[in-house]
This record gives sequence, C-alpha cells and structure tokens, in this order.
Amino acid sequence: MNKKISLRLATGADAKQLLAIYAPYVTDTTVTFEYEVPTVEEFAKRISNTLQKFPYYVAVVDGEIAGYSYASSFRARAAYDWAVETTIYIRQDFRGYGIGSMLYSALEETLKTQGILTMLACVAYPNPPSVAFHEKVGFHRVGLFSKSGYKLGQWIDIVWMEKHIGAHHENPLPVVPFSKMDEA
Repeated sequence: MNKKISLRLATGADAKQLLAIYAPYVTDTTVTFEYEVPTVEEFAKRISNTLQKFPYYVAVVDGEIAGYSYASSFRARAAYDWAVETTIYIRQDFRGYGIGSMLYSALEETLKTQGILTMLACVAYPNPPSVAFHEKVGFHRVGLFSKSGYKLGQWIDIVWMEKHIGAHHENPLPVVPFSKMDEA
C-alpha cells in the first residue's frame, strides 16, 4: 500500500464512518456477539463514553477511516482497574496492511502511560486471522470458553488472550483516566 496512514483520536463525528466498518461484522459474522447494528447516535455515545476513561483511535488512509481500536473496562470492580479489554475492527478492504498493528501499538503506549498493566482480548473462536493477529502483537491464549454465545444459528466459543504491558508490583499507582491525561 503506497498510501499515507495516520492515527488520531476518534470523535463523535466519526460515528457514521465507524459504524459502517462495524455493521457488517454485526450482520454477517460471529466476530461480535451484538445482534442489532446500533444507531449512529448510540455509536457516538459509545465513543464519548469510552474517551472518558480510555483511548479510542482511528486509522485514516488518504482521508478515509480504515479501522479503529479502543480499550474498555475489563470488569467494573476496583480490583480490575489495571486490566482492560481491547477491541479492534478494520475495514475489510484495508486488512493486511499493518493498520491493526499500528492501532494496537498506539493503544498500548497510551494505556501504559495511564498505568494499565494488562490488555485482554476476547476473540470469537475459531477465528484464525484474529488469533494470529493478537499473537503477532504479543498476546497469548489464556482460556477457552465453549459455546459461550449463540449467533447466526450456531454456538460460538470464545478465546481469551492477554498481554502484560507493565510490571505487576505490590501497591500499583492508580490508573489515570484518559480524559485526565493532560492533568497528570
């Protein structure tokens, strides 16, 4: 690809383009367990809510959004504050160009700065391209849950993958919410 790829933070104004990337994954695959494509307004709200605590990056190729990645809370209880679940979606016609690696690299660097120590990915299984991608960027498989979801007429397993991005010391520093990063 001889095109210029850049990364930037998502905004609510990106919701329509991001939803266009996400919708086929909802309607045509078991990659996401969501059944209904959210509205543009709901997607914009999701972006805004995510940016309060975590980064949400988009990859732009020659002015077009080609993919996105963000982190979300792994679990709500305070003991889980240092672990996040990661999400990534790439437009089908932009897969295989390194965009996913760029997005995850930026995501990881920001999460480290926030004080996050563990990145987790939940992958519908089998999904060889997603498992291979996560392994390529340093994740390893830590668990398989069989028949965890039902979509498109079939039961789907999930694989949990993890990557430690910081040292797990006693008394870790508090995580800095993404929206407060400039203050930290």
